[in-house]
Amino acid sequence: MTYRKETECVQGGWQPGDAQPRQVPIYQNTTWRYATSEHMGRLFDLQESGYFYTRLQNPTNDAVADKIRQLEGGAAAMLTSSGQAANFFALFNICEAGSHIVASSAIYGGTYNLIAVTMAKMGIESTFVSPSCTKEELEAAFRPNTRAVFGETIANPALAVLDIELFAQVAHEHGVPLVVDNTFPTPVNCRPLEWGANIVTHSTTKYMDGHGAAVGGAIVDGGTFDWMAHASKFPGLCTPDESYHGVVYAQDFGNEGAFITKATAQLMRDFGSIPSPQNAFILNLGLESLHVRMAQHCKNGEAVAQYLASHPKVSWVRYCGLPSDPYYALAQKYLPNGGCGVVSFGVAGGRAAAEKVMGGLKMASIATHVADARTCCLHPASSTHRQMSDAELEAAGVAPDLIRLSCGIEAAEDIIADIDQALALL
Repeated sequence: MTYRKETECVQGGWQPGDAQPRQVPIYQNTTWRYATSEHMGRLFDLQESGYFYTRLQNPTNDAVADKIRQLEGGAAAMLTSSGQAANFFALFNICEAGSHIVASSAIYGGTYNLIAVTMAKMGIESTFVSPSCTKEELEAAFRPNTRAVFGETIANPALAVLDIELFAQVAHEHGVPLVVDNTFPTPVNCRPLEWGANIVTHSTTKYMDGHGAAVGGAIVDGGTFDWMAHASKFPGLCTPDESYHGVVYAQDFGNEGAFITKATAQLMRDFGSIPSPQNAFILNLGLESLHVRMAQHCKNGEAVAQYLASHPKVSWVRYCGLPSDPYYALAQKYLPNGGCGVVSFGVAGGRAAAEKVMGGLKMASIATHVADARTCCLHPASSTHRQMSDAELEAAGVAPDLIRLSCGIEAAEDIIADIDQALALL
């Protein structure tokens, strides 16, 4: 039976049988007991599904991952220990030394550093393009060794909206998949797989958890990319994996299972970036109210953005729900029901004035976190993006005076009153 997203938030993932726990159980164990070595051997050979060590898979984690898969409309999914781990796994699963990635420049600072610096040390090159680039500019970034395209549905903190269809079209014309980080809108407000993306990632730490309680990440594979049709580009999926008994993931598990199976059997095995079952349980509690919370986040975000846009001490506002926003048209296409509760803005007086306003907030707290039930704010240029040069900040859409305000689910009037008294300090 097919359910709407609201129902999937509550009912998806775990379907108990007769006399089984109504809530997803926490399998807080490292190992499983088997009667014979032959049985365990079949598990290690991927000839049979099951569990043998939580570093690779755990029933609690898999149940919650399956809920996220249902919400995104994907074929297979897995949880990771953080959103950074999800993005790294999603890209490294199809890249290796000598590969090249095309990425939007307007992405979270930590992800930018992951691609531009850390993966470069592994021999994986990258080219960054504006999320507003033309098709010709995007095509010019590709090389013969390009293996993936990456972007964020709504960029953190620039709030640029990715033209998913355009990026997917060009990626597919060059025989590579599009990976989209869908953290900010969540599948409640956008499902990138329906617009041509092949793989979706999340920092579940944000709206999905929603309460700042558990760090985590997720990867959802749409099962739509034909790996064997581009076998020469993706040997890790299309040739025998001698580290795992010679399995050929794309042949043995097909388009719908190859990507996540490889990421689990190979990357999770070697890197071990799995969430604790307790964290997965906490994430599931957040998912059950996601559809309710996202509506309130968006309602508050729009009210705050409208207030800021009319304030004389505010020099600019970025929120894709404002008709004056440069990404408004794309938002109407991809995010007709709302984007998220994050608003970016600048104040007259630049960096110093921005820091003064943040210091004057009373209800909203200065925090590295974002997309929480509680309103919080951040000055990215001096925190999450401080490793970037001024030129890199400009390319990422992060101005020195940018304040990222994450509207919680409190009363919009109280959030606005707090901002108003802080702006009065200027």
